[in-house]
Amino acid sequence: MRATNTTTDQRLISGEKTAVSEPLNGTDLSIGGGFHARSFRAGDVGERMDPLVMVDHYVMTRPTFGPHPHAGLSAVSLLFEDSEGLFRNQDSLGNDIDLRPGDLYWLKAGSGAVHDEYPRANARSHGLQVFVNVPQSQRFEAPASRLIRAEEMPVVETSDHRVRVAIGASNGVTGALSPSIPLTVLDGTIHSGGAFFHATKPNAGLWIHVIRGNLEVFVGDEARSLATGQALAARSADGAGLELRNPSRDAVHFVVFEGQQIGETYVQDGPFVMGSKEQIAEIKAAYRAGRLGGIDGSR
Repeated sequence: MRATNTTTDQRLISGEKTAVSEPLNGTDLSIGGGFHARSFRAGDVGERMDPLVMVDHYVMTRPTFGPHPHAGLSAVSLLFEDSEGLFRNQDSLGNDIDLRPGDLYWLKAGSGAVHDEYPRANARSHGLQVFVNVPQSQRFEAPASRLIRAEEMPVVETSDHRVRVAIGASNGVTGALSPSIPLTVLDGTIHSGGAFFHATKPNAGLWIHVIRGNLEVFVGDEARSLATGQALAARSADGAGLELRNPSRDAVHFVVFEGQQIGETYVQDGPFVMGSKEQIAEIKAAYRAGRLGGIDGSR
C-alpha cells in the first residue's frame, strides 16, 4: 500500500523518559472507488512512532494496487473481525493465501519481495496495514512470512475487556512470534466503564489506535483522550505501564502496537525503507531488473 517519500531521523534522545504525542488525526486517503483509509506516517509523527513507519486504517472493497515491491521493512496486515469475505494475499515467496476476518499476515520483505493483496468478489476488508522498520543490520536478510489465523490468537478476557494477542504477549498470555523484530500487537474491545492494563518494556515504542469509540489512555503519568479514528505514539523509556479506560456507554475497539525502538535514521521511498538514498537507488534498480521476483497467476 501507498507511502510517501521521506527521510526520518529516529535516533533516541539521551535521557528522555516517557513521552506521549498529542492525539493524531492522520490524513484521509482514497484510491479509486475501492480503497479508503486514514493514513499516519512517521515523517509526520516523528521518532515516537519508532519502530513503525506507516499505519493505514482502511476499508477495501475491490482490487486497487496490483503487484508491487517491498524491501527493507515488514508489511503487516491485520484484518478486523468485522471484515466480510476473503482477502487474497500473494507474494513472490510463493504464498497464495485467503485471509479471513481476524487474521494477521506478516511479510518480512528483507532484501526484496513482490506482494499483492485484495478482497475477493463481494468482500469488504477492514483492517490496518502497517510498515514496520528493522535495524540497518537486518535490512537485507532473506524475505520471510508468517500467517496467524484468528483462531490461533490467544485472548485476554475479563468482564471489562476482550483482547486478542495477535502477536507477542500481554498479561501472561503469549501469542505467535513475528518473523522479524519482536513486536506485540493487541486487538481489543473494552466494555462500558471497563479498563485494560498492559505492562510495557523499557525503551518501547507504543502506538495506540482507536478504531471505534472513545478511549482514555494513560502511559505512566501522561494522560490523553482519543476518539474514533485517532491514534497516539508514545515512548515508554522507563517501562511505564499502559492503561486504557472506556469512559463511555458503548464499547471501544482499539489496537496497540509495542516494539523496541530502533533509533536509526532511515530513508523511505514508497514501499522501500533503506539506510541511505544510494541504497534506495540500488533496490529500485534491482526491482526494475526483476531481481525481487514476481507473482505467478495474479488476479
